Amino acid sequence: MLLDKAKLKKIKGDASFRTFYRKKINNKNSIIVWAVKEKRKNLLIYDAINSLLIKNKILAPKLYNENYKKNFIEIEDFGEDTIFDLLKKKKGNKINLFKRSVDLLNKIQEIKQNKIRTFEGKIYKLSIYDDKKLLSEAKLFVNWYAKKIISKNKLPRLNIAINKQIKFLLSNIRLKNNVFVHRDFHASNLMKYKNRLATIDTQDALKGNKAYDLASLIDDVRLKSNKKFKDNIYNYYLKSNKNYINEDHFLNDFEIFSVLRNLKIIGIFTRLAVRDNKKKYLNLIPYAWKLIEIRMKDNKKFSELKNILDLNFSKKMRNFK
Repeated sequence: MLLDKAKLKKIKGDASFRTFYRKKINNKNSIIVWAVKEKRKNLLIYDAINSLLIKNKILAPKLYNENYKKNFIEIEDFGEDTIFDLLKKKKGNKINLFKRSVDLLNKIQEIKQNKIRTFEGKIYKLSIYDDKKLLSEAKLFVNWYAKKIISKNKLPRLNIAINKQIKFLLSNIRLKNNVFVHRDFHASNLMKYKNRLATIDTQDALKGNKAYDLASLIDDVRLKSNKKFKDNIYNYYLKSNKNYINEDHFLNDFEIFSVLRNLKIIGIFTRLAVRDNKKKYLNLIPYAWKLIEIRMKDNKKFSELKNILDLNFSKKMRNFK
């Protein structure tokens, strides 16, 4: 497959090392995904996960062509209507779109398959989202964000204290790692296409906890919502899963994952600014802090972590962009 540069238009990317182009030939559109860095994840695994979803009747981008040796794949074009963009342009009912997103999540969580053949002919198997991975991700908060703010002599002790609390929280997780976890299931990665919802940006998917993706959707750092709205969507999920989950255990895990995820996000967004010069993500850090505060408020399991964070990160620091 040859790429005619005249027919390619660069389109908005994401926080990954991929570059995206819209290809137009005879009124037919497709998306070119280009990646050199982390190529296996961003091209080969991305398509494998999409194929697994498609096989289970979930709308994800189909592969049209691949030229892995030349660092790109060509996939289906779902247009530009992400849930995030629709809501920002006030072109959709927020409650309805989020409930439809929960419906899609329910279908995704019904997937039993955890293996798929890649376009290279090899079998790819979903990894388990275990404590080791979750701890490693949460450490990004100290390794990038705290490192930038806290003095060198205080950082080692803070690192030990935060890691201890993260391990404590992970030891209190109640549900099993037994469902497909998108890992970035939020409004920017969900698209409205031909009156259906599709999912994109799937390359980080794992087998994990039922509460994780719902925490990603409801406590989305990119899209602000009040507590009443969050509770409405949370309860909608519970109602649709009432025969399958222990509500106390689910709430426990939901809150823990929301806090750990947003600590990770603060670390990632700082890394994007410092390492990759993508400074726009710094604007989202104050709301990530707000989400952490909401979930930790008056909650005993977070009391020690809350004390550590309050002692080391002032309100002024948390609102700094």
